[in-house]
Amino acid sequence: MPIIVNLDVMMAKRKISLNELSEKVDLTLSNLSILKTGKAKAIRFSTLDAICKVLDCQPGDILEYVHDKNH
Repeated sequence: MPIIVNLDVMMAKRKISLNELSEKVDLTLSNLSILKTGKAKAIRFSTLDAICKVLDCQPGDILEYVHDKNH
């Protein structure tokens, strides 16, 4: 998929654990892990908003579009 999730990069920059982020954004560890590993098919704007608030970043810091040369 041409959308890359850089959540782990932002978490490392902000020195925040998956557990801590999970608590602060009120999202289960399993759902946050699915998002972090790039296996998520979608993300709610409310979830993206909460993550951006906690990590003090922009949506573009977390989500990146990479052109798929096969399509």
